[in-house]
Amino acid sequence: MKIAVYHRSVPIKNTNLEKPAILTNFGAGAQLCGDQVFDVQDQRRIDSDVGVIQGWTHGTPGKGHLQLRQDVIANTPYTVAADSNLFLYKNTANPGNYLRYSFNGIFPTTGIYCDDKVDPGRWNQISQDLGLALKDYRTTGNHILLCLQRNGGWSMGGISVVDWAAQTIATLRQYTDRPVVVRAHPGDRGSLKYLSGSKWTVSNDGRSLEDDLRNCWAVVNYNSSPVVGAAIEGYPIFVTDPARSQCREIANTDLSQIENPKMPDRLPWAQRISMFHWNFEDLRSGCCWRHMRQYVSAR
Repeated sequence: MKIAVYHRSVPIKNTNLEKPAILTNFGAGAQLCGDQVFDVQDQRRIDSDVGVIQGWTHGTPGKGHLQLRQDVIANTPYTVAADSNLFLYKNTANPGNYLRYSFNGIFPTTGIYCDDKVDPGRWNQISQDLGLALKDYRTTGNHILLCLQRNGGWSMGGISVVDWAAQTIATLRQYTDRPVVVRAHPGDRGSLKYLSGSKWTVSNDGRSLEDDLRNCWAVVNYNSSPVVGAAIEGYPIFVTDPARSQCREIANTDLSQIENPKMPDRLPWAQRISMFHWNFEDLRSGCCWRHMRQYVSAR
């Protein structure tokens, strides 16, 4: 199999050493598996079965590394995408450099996540490496934690996070009088501006997710990763965009049931999402690629 690794898909001014290391380690592992690996160091796209890039693109025409990503995605049968670690809440230093990997998309509705063949040992290893454990569901608590996503971020699909929050809180108010605490995305630098002066109770900047979960009744989110940590820690979760959420099979979706949330078995879910999380050693050894390779159809 011919695999092209595009090192210039990393922004030129990048200072995050993890980004180029993704490409180097993935290519090394694929080569160990006996496949033909081409390290492309310029802006060319070459004909290949699989392209490996850092980052993704969201449709708007771009230049430089963005243009290269778009060209690879549009013209390669399988493009490997690396995205953030869903278990990052436990340790933001990300020991072992665990990331999630998929083909051809970064949503469950668009990407191939290679997660239908489950090895329970993956979850066992990841939970041990990262200090995770599925805690018993909590049946007490006071506030509802509303976890915002990055305003203007691609995962919101063009919806204003402020509008989503206002609408969601208005809906919750029809069914509960519990306090609602709004938690901004920790990487959204504009959140202090658009949340200041609001009538909402806002979590203090810099608080960890686990801090905000203390004495929580349930967690509400649009479709992103904060509910992963909440679910593992035993809090009922609600998502309003389940189709694009990696928590779709364990999430409540009807806000009218906020006082009576469902609490499904989470172990099959944890085992499933573990199948697309790999650390750098998994990449270098070829373990990640041997698993993903099963999902590549011959041309």
